[in-house]
Amino acid sequence: MDASQVRVLLLDIEGTTTPIDFVYKTLFPYASRRVESYLREHSAESAVHSLIGDLRGQHATDQSQGLQPPAWCSDTSGAEIPSASEYVRWLIARDSKCTPLKSLQGKIWQEGFDSGELHGEVYVDVPPALARWRRQGREICIYSSGSVLAQKLLFQTVKSGDLTPQITAFFDTQTGIKTAAESYRRIAATLSRKPSEFLFVSDAQKEIDAARTTGMHALLCDRETPESATTAGSSAVHTFDEILAD
Repeated sequence: MDASQVRVLLLDIEGTTTPIDFVYKTLFPYASRRVESYLREHSAESAVHSLIGDLRGQHATDQSQGLQPPAWCSDTSGAEIPSASEYVRWLIARDSKCTPLKSLQGKIWQEGFDSGELHGEVYVDVPPALARWRRQGREICIYSSGSVLAQKLLFQTVKSGDLTPQITAFFDTQTGIKTAAESYRRIAATLSRKPSEFLFVSDAQKEIDAARTTGMHALLCDRETPESATTAGSSAVHTFDEILAD
């Protein structure tokens, strides 16, 4: 990779900027606990009412694909909210990437971030890396299956301070699934950049492969394996300190 070609860092979140445990042991359980009370309090709002409808449609899709989601009862609003909540918990347990789930989770997490119950978490090497890349004149963007709202909340509330001023743009599943090459082409087009000007960093090999298909540079980020245990010839990085250092 010719480092001088890289004008945009495109970063995954889970397992790349942020520990996986924070997502699975903090964010997901919080949404599971709060989903029913949130829907009861906000179901009359048009955006939330629309999300419930989208979830109902996703439920029908899951059934048509031979999955066995919890029953959806829509006889009355009093019955629909508990069944919708149970379905959301089922989706969370399956780590579903469907857009209505991610949008609802973002809204639930917003209340937690606003109240101070939740705080964003990133690896210690992330803030100095963002500052370094911006100092080099490069743009930084985020691409995650979590909603744009959830992404912004996470980076706004880390202990080191608000990181969002360092970030040019956020992309989620509205752009497309992360294992599809077309998603990366859309991101490049949105920023009026050539794919060859991007360096995508993710912990998922299928996402790396999809990005490379478009002509993007891409690096696998392996936060779990110590660098000392890496096999010879491995192209994975273990910290952001290894990426485009001064």
